[in-house]
Amino acid sequence: MARYSSAKQFSLAALLLFLGGTLGVIGGHYLTVSSNSPPSVSVPPGADPPPTATNYRPVIPPLSTVNDDGGLNFIARAVQKVGPAVVRIDAERPVTTPQSSLYNQPFFRRFFGGEVPQPAPDPTEQGTGSGFILTSNGEVLTNAHVVEGAKTVKVTLKDGSVLVGEVMGVDPMTDIAAVKIDAENLPVVEIGHSDRLQTGEWAIAIGNPLGLDNTVTVGIISALGRSSSEVGVPDKRVRFIQTDAAINPGNSGGPLLNAKGEVIGVNTAIRADAQGLGFAIPIQTAQHVAQTLFATGNIDHPYLGIHMVTLTPEIKQQLQESPDFSGEVTGDQGILIVQVREGSPAAQAGLQAGDIILAVDGVEVATATEVQEEVEISRIGQPLTLEILRQNQPQFIDVYPAPFPKDFSAD
Repeated sequence: MARYSSAKQFSLAALLLFLGGTLGVIGGHYLTVSSNSPPSVSVPPGADPPPTATNYRPVIPPLSTVNDDGGLNFIARAVQKVGPAVVRIDAERPVTTPQSSLYNQPFFRRFFGGEVPQPAPDPTEQGTGSGFILTSNGEVLTNAHVVEGAKTVKVTLKDGSVLVGEVMGVDPMTDIAAVKIDAENLPVVEIGHSDRLQTGEWAIAIGNPLGLDNTVTVGIISALGRSSSEVGVPDKRVRFIQTDAAINPGNSGGPLLNAKGEVIGVNTAIRADAQGLGFAIPIQTAQHVAQTLFATGNIDHPYLGIHMVTLTPEIKQQLQESPDFSGEVTGDQGILIVQVREGSPAAQAGLQAGDIILAVDGVEVATATEVQEEVEISRIGQPLTLEILRQNQPQFIDVYPAPFPKDFSAD
């Protein structure tokens, strides 16, 4: 009886082993499908065929269901996170053209029976840019040059909704503008830290270049702290972020993101003489200016009233040979004052062309950009002490910065 039981168990084990091997072969066939000979699978009438190498279409799941280790890459996740808060801004501004005097000539008066026809209304020009929503109640940040000259603009959300935006304030010195739309519960961006950036980090730009809405480009942070003169906009008071993420006309005002989808800059400029270079305003600078514009409609920048240049032996020689320079250059280093504007705080303090600035409020400076930055953080109406070199003699002069005049484009 025991032998029969053992034989029965052996036969049963052998049978299971055989079946397992057979199923294993079949399973292996399905697990190692060759692209040259896909398996034939019976499909009930009216049902969709199973996915194969030729008809498979990946389905991207919602962001909330995707883990960091699979599904969407970091660029797609950043775009899904910020994209709904990026808007298109269309601005229309009048173009004033001088009216011709032909209508007042005798021939035209006789032709029209003494009545001069009314001139056509001034034409308008339209511009398109980008922006992004800071608060759920409709505060939008964009570039000043996108909305300058317009009181209201058309703001288009990603879902296609079109709203009227009121321009709350414009600051040409930093190229930042504040726009308000009447809406609630809007998607908003998350602000990052532009002061913690490192060259080589990922950079993602979102905007509406050339009228192509919701365009995404990607690159890296190419450089940090580019001065306005290096970028080619010496009238601005900004240290720019440089990126190789493609920025084209229409991207202006859109966000520059890091790999986490946080806004680190405001796309603002491209250089006409270079390819693959774009520049953005650091978000900490832009946010500070925008908050002031939303609160007061205006922002004042300290102003001294000097034209200056970082001195080099070559520039020294050029100035000495120039008939337009009235001063005397007695040094080879420092920041040379080339001109002092009449009636400016600098003129009232006694600064002169030919003075060389060595320090501002005790901070040694080596370039004109560094002087400008120290002036920018000074307080209007409060003394700002300049250490200068005049005729090779050091002097200390107190200057009282005034608000930047509206009729001047640069300090």
